Amino acid sequence: MRLLATIASILVLIGALNWGLIGFFNYDLFGHFFSGQALRIVQDLVGISAVLAILGFLGLKK
Repeated sequence: MRLLATIASILVLIGALNWGLIGFFNYDLFGHFFSGQALRIVQDLVGISAVLAILGFLGLKK
């Protein structure tokens, strides 16, 4: 479970950095490396990781 939490944290950080790049520079790092269905899968993984991180912050995940 610790490995899953570590991977989720890394994906959340990468996702946050991507949103910062989009906001400040109008540059989508994920869109640069991925396209189509692969981009959607990466975005889904980042979203699921964010949910896991929120559950961890709330203490609902062990």
